[in-house]
Amino acid sequence: MTAEPVVRLSAIRKSFGGAGGGRVTALGGVSLEFTAGTFTAIMGPSGSGKSTLLQCAAGLDRVDEGTVEIGGTTLNGMREKALTEFRRRRVGFVFQSFNLMPSLTARQNVELPLLLAGSRPDPSGALKVLGEVGLADRAGHRPSELSGGQQQRVAIARALVTRPEVLFADEPTGALDSRTSRELLGMLAGLAAEQGQTIIMVTHDPVAAAYASRVVFLADGRVVDEMEAPTAESVAARMARLEAASC
Repeated sequence: MTAEPVVRLSAIRKSFGGAGGGRVTALGGVSLEFTAGTFTAIMGPSGSGKSTLLQCAAGLDRVDEGTVEIGGTTLNGMREKALTEFRRRRVGFVFQSFNLMPSLTARQNVELPLLLAGSRPDPSGALKVLGEVGLADRAGHRPSELSGGQQQRVAIARALVTRPEVLFADEPTGALDSRTSRELLGMLAGLAAEQGQTIIMVTHDPVAAAYASRVVFLADGRVVDEMEAPTAESVAARMARLEAASC
């Protein structure tokens, strides 16, 4: 029996701008499924719709047509308050900027989503998730006392503390050096393979995409290719063809 996808996008469409010729189609009928424990990279030339795809899949932006489902729950039609509460409890986000509160310790930053969701944090829970990202010994440190890579690990721990069904990452290594990026991407791959965490990551970097188990390629708001077991070389070659075609 095939497992139900954690995230299902069915013929989603999204446009921006004014009426008539002023509107730009960012997504033109995209259908994708993401099963539990998979690490998927989303790639495409500039303007291909990859960031819009992530925003819509995560419920941060609403689609014009089609349906978005996470864990069997359809996000279309949910009131804004209910959608916000859903995201807080069942979806994790990691971005290029770490967005940590500078006055709080690593542990306190990790506990923030629980406080926002109205829960009383269990200190042992925050310490456990910090341990999963290799920072159990940095729980009492503030962001200014941590390296860039450590700050991003805190951001990932914060995203994981609610045990979300899916973790969305938008260029999570964009502000890091190559060595730190490799360490972080290896950690994300481990979360998927060893803990069954579903991860969907937007990246422009073929080396980053090679850490994923699957790469989805977009062009002009549509899925144009997919790749299993990617390598940096195969991803770079596919991207070069897409970028040449978009010129």
